[in-house]
Amino acid sequence: MTSYGHERPAPGAPDFRFVELETVGSTNSLCFDKARQGDAGHLWIRADEQTTGRGRRGRDWSSPIGNMFASLLLIDPKPAERIGELPLAAAVALAEAVDKAAGTLQLVSLKWPNDLLVEGSKLSGILLEAETLNDGRQAVVLGFGVNCVSHPPLSLYQATDLRSLGYQVTAERLFECLAETLADNLSRWQQPGGFEGIRRAWLKRAAHLGKTITVRTAQEEITGTFADLDARGHLVLKQDGGGERTIYAGDVFLPGA
Repeated sequence: MTSYGHERPAPGAPDFRFVELETVGSTNSLCFDKARQGDAGHLWIRADEQTTGRGRRGRDWSSPIGNMFASLLLIDPKPAERIGELPLAAAVALAEAVDKAAGTLQLVSLKWPNDLLVEGSKLSGILLEAETLNDGRQAVVLGFGVNCVSHPPLSLYQATDLRSLGYQVTAERLFECLAETLADNLSRWQQPGGFEGIRRAWLKRAAHLGKTITVRTAQEEITGTFADLDARGHLVLKQDGGGERTIYAGDVFLPGA
């Protein structure tokens, strides 16, 4: 039974708190509001609908009722120097949650750094944002948007949704699975050397591994063969002539796309 606005333990993750709302502007923005008000973190916010959802690089994220929109607030997550690994940990957790909710095995592949694909079409988006608060604490928010029942006609990427693929998965059920799988993956990430297991899990689902891809960064376009992820989760491109290039941020496309 939905209990709007009442804080309670997150399903499957009792060390995390959970608030469910009908309509918000952005679950990420609301998490930051809570952080600025002194919230201690480990707080999930899920909404039935977002009116001003956003994706990476400030892009709009369509947020109609029936799809899943949820954000997790973390305060001073440790190890702080490895925050950049969290989007990949989140992607692995979300992929595991989709399998659990849909009753599938390896349904989705992962496009670097953290998009979920099914047969090349985008199923979800993950947005990590961080802010240093006035009291010196670091607020980190992981935002998730998953197409459960509908998908937008995206201009940059072909999209899909779970219902179109034949899976009846509610936003509530998918969130319950995600709260559990993300808690497990965050615990793994925090252990010494824990990211290596996440890296291997990511690579097992890697889209385009061993294929020619183009990466568009803020400065340039780079084409090469997707060879690997390095120890911190950065994309390693093998280029003509045998050299390698490490990519720290960018959007991945197949040549000609």
